[in-house]
Amino acid sequence: MVDRRAFIAGVAGGLLAMPLAARAQVAKSHRIGFLSNGNPTMRSSQDEAFGRSLRELGWIEGQNVMIDYRWAEGDADRLPTLVAELVQAKVDVIVVSGNPAIRAAQNATRTIPIVFVVLTDPVTLGLVPSLAHPGGNMTGLASEFEELITKDLQLLKEAVPDLSRVGLLYPSVVPAPLLAAAETAARTLGLAARPLKVAGPTEFEDAFKMARSERAGAILVLPSPYFDAQHARLIELAARYRLPACYEFRNYVRDGGLMSYGPSIDAMFARSASYVDRILKGANPGDLAIERPTKFELVINLKTAKVLGLTIPQSVLARADEVIE
Repeated sequence: MVDRRAFIAGVAGGLLAMPLAARAQVAKSHRIGFLSNGNPTMRSSQDEAFGRSLRELGWIEGQNVMIDYRWAEGDADRLPTLVAELVQAKVDVIVVSGNPAIRAAQNATRTIPIVFVVLTDPVTLGLVPSLAHPGGNMTGLASEFEELITKDLQLLKEAVPDLSRVGLLYPSVVPAPLLAAAETAARTLGLAARPLKVAGPTEFEDAFKMARSERAGAILVLPSPYFDAQHARLIELAARYRLPACYEFRNYVRDGGLMSYGPSIDAMFARSASYVDRILKGANPGDLAIERPTKFELVINLKTAKVLGLTIPQSVLARADEVIE
């Protein structure tokens, strides 16, 4: 009969004698599916913020976690296929952003945990029953766009003298409540709103031409991950048609856009890593309350204002978190 203590000692000794690389394989390595709306050649600051926060929580890519990236490259039609690939890879959790990607993930799996970053109310969208108890396999962070849109338009109105008509640029996949909120906010501020729907980048210039021909004094670019993937083109068109534009995120302004006001998307992605951390440690996503962002930023590019012949009032500049000169 084998002595039990001798057997246990032998197993332990064998593990210690194993090469380091072999021992590392004994520990469980988790897999994260990360569906980005951008492209692999130009990693976004959101991707980097997520990875940095994950490392701070002790998850080191290539050691105790693997990350399977999929890149939509601004094309919503690719989402179902990309999500299906992650499901087939048997990832432990999927990280997504934007309503179309969340819908694609939700349709693909009701068992794999999903952590999302979304810019509108997920309850209004019908994604979850409540923020406090999302239930099911989804949780994450959600912005308050329906409440922020009034602030965006108010700032744009203050920055552009005599603004009376504003173009609302939005993608065809935008949730209906988001567009309705923008139109309501415009009316509340006494602005005539001209919705400008685009199905893709090939329609961007026609939208700006339409805004100019209908005497819009400015453009509000509604938040969309697919706009973000093409933001350089939007900035270029706003400059060419001399239309002051307001965006949701600061990266537009740093790259030449006029102004932005909204939550820190980088901070939201960084925080999403904490959800992944808890889920990989055994938490049920349906029990993790959905968080609202706590950090909001007003960023203004005075170089762009000068090119447009626009003088930003001091009352607006004084509220800016960052002024690019």
